[in-house]
Amino acid sequence: MGKKRTIADDVDAESVGASSEQPARLAELQRPAAEALYADELARLADEDRNQPKPLGWRLTPRSVLSFVLGDASRQIAPKFVGRRSFLERCIVSLATNRGLMLIGEPGTAKSYLSELLAAAISGDSTLTIQGSAGTTEDSIKYSWNYALLVSDGPSDRSLVPAPLYHGLKHGRLVRFEEITRCPLEIQDTLLSVMSDRVMSIPELEGEGRTLFARSGFNVIATANTRDRGVNEMSAALKRRFNFETVPGIAAISDEMALVGRESARMLQRAGVPVTVPPEIHELLVTTFRELRAGKTEDGKGMEPLSTVLSTAEAVSTACAAGIHAYFYGDGTVQPVHVVHHMVGTVLKDNPDDMKKVRHYFDHVVQKRSGVLWRQFYDARHELE
Repeated sequence: MGKKRTIADDVDAESVGASSEQPARLAELQRPAAEALYADELARLADEDRNQPKPLGWRLTPRSVLSFVLGDASRQIAPKFVGRRSFLERCIVSLATNRGLMLIGEPGTAKSYLSELLAAAISGDSTLTIQGSAGTTEDSIKYSWNYALLVSDGPSDRSLVPAPLYHGLKHGRLVRFEEITRCPLEIQDTLLSVMSDRVMSIPELEGEGRTLFARSGFNVIATANTRDRGVNEMSAALKRRFNFETVPGIAAISDEMALVGRESARMLQRAGVPVTVPPEIHELLVTTFRELRAGKTEDGKGMEPLSTVLSTAEAVSTACAAGIHAYFYGDGTVQPVHVVHHMVGTVLKDNPDDMKKVRHYFDHVVQKRSGVLWRQFYDARHELE
């Protein structure tokens, strides 16, 4: 069976002779893979790393991987993730060892996005992804069979249908396992032998095909949501095969505002909506989300936190929705009322009582704040009904 074609292969082909077609092709995609979206940066970094020592099977050196993720103005690389340098260095080094990388954290802390960026920089392919859920099966992790060919020809490379783990082993690439703790324990432990011995057994095949050995560059990045802890706890044996790193929330409000502004602008651009969300709206939105998330105002006054997680990712989505709303139902100017309007769908996820807490926040915190935007924000509280 031929090698599966990936987005990374398409990017490589375009860079040779059809790079001018890439912007048009990407514009048609709602969510391009990181290796396609940042193909120019990755190509420049790879060219600079051409004669530099790097881990076997990696496309970039560890230094360039870090620059790609954190950004590097001197190399004209845009920042893509907000986090401590030491944390990211540990993550990158883990992927060069014989242990996988487990990213854990609250929802919306960009665990999946970080795993995508790392896979794009290291392997040039972030599409080898397993989505963990109660319905995830071993076939969707390792391999399955084309049963028509299996009946007519018997077990063979031709009738085998590779899954992400198979491709990762065969081609020496990183495999992303999203929300691994949502899978039943016996499905999680499918990784045990692969993570231990770097080999996959395919007993249906004969000869050398019975054993698939991992090529250099293979490893696994898994993510787990702390809110799912205890649902399907990982076995001790599987935990020993990963280095665990906790992805924290963004500490500085200025960093969170910059990220929300950058990412919401990118989403609006991709949606074809020529609207700019003002920095003042970002400040209002991020301040509100941080205070409701922490159960404490910026000046230290306590209040009851929400049961739902108002993450940075939720703030980005709310800012984007406010911009789209202002464009199609207004004059294109984003107002506080648009933010309030779309907070409803963000808050009402887990507990109807959360809306009471938000109303309390408006009546006891927002009402007392000065400034035109905060007054407009308070006046728009009727949208919470």
